[in-house]
Amino acid sequence: MIKLCGFHVSNYHNKVRIALLEKGIAFEEDSTVTPSQKDEYLALSPMGKVPYLEVDGTRLCESGVILEYLEEAYPQQPLLPKDPLARAKVRELATVIELHLELVARRLYSGVFFGGTVSDGTRQSVEKDLAKGVRALKALAKFDPFIAGGELTLADCAAAAHLPLVSLSTKLAYGRDLLEGIAQLKPYLKMLGERPAFARVNADRKAAQEAMAARAKK
Repeated sequence: MIKLCGFHVSNYHNKVRIALLEKGIAFEEDSTVTPSQKDEYLALSPMGKVPYLEVDGTRLCESGVILEYLEEAYPQQPLLPKDPLARAKVRELATVIELHLELVARRLYSGVFFGGTVSDGTRQSVEKDLAKGVRALKALAKFDPFIAGGELTLADCAAAAHLPLVSLSTKLAYGRDLLEGIAQLKPYLKMLGERPAFARVNADRKAAQEAMAARAKK
């Protein structure tokens, strides 16, 4: 039996959860697990991150690795094309989304989401680096209707989990959405959100965010 461990506000947890639901894989979930650097948690997740996957007593970390495992172990509902080059193009898109957009915008999160501060230097460097990521995404994304072409892929799981967070964080930091130049993005994300798996994950994320906000006010 597979068990996904993380929490519903985590975009990396949600990326894996979307893939599990889209592939129709039966799984259990512990959505109360949060990142920690405590020794007891590091024994479960060596980097102290979420999510991790338990598979018949073996734990697997890193969301990208988890998705690759699911593709190999459960090929019946593939989220990667059969052709090796097409598969690589999907991975290329997912890498751009995570490495050159989400992880860049993440440098803003402590300030815009958690009450910290963002220095002018950080704001400027993030804006410059995000411009490169946006340029790359515009060059690679097909939106036909999915981000890599005609079929839903792992790149869509990454896009749905990460890009709304990039948009929100940049709105809060700069007063404008730095992804707004990608005209196809909003209708594409709306289309994804109408799929049952994506809609379920989005609803659970919103509920978890509201619960966190309520606890913070107490």
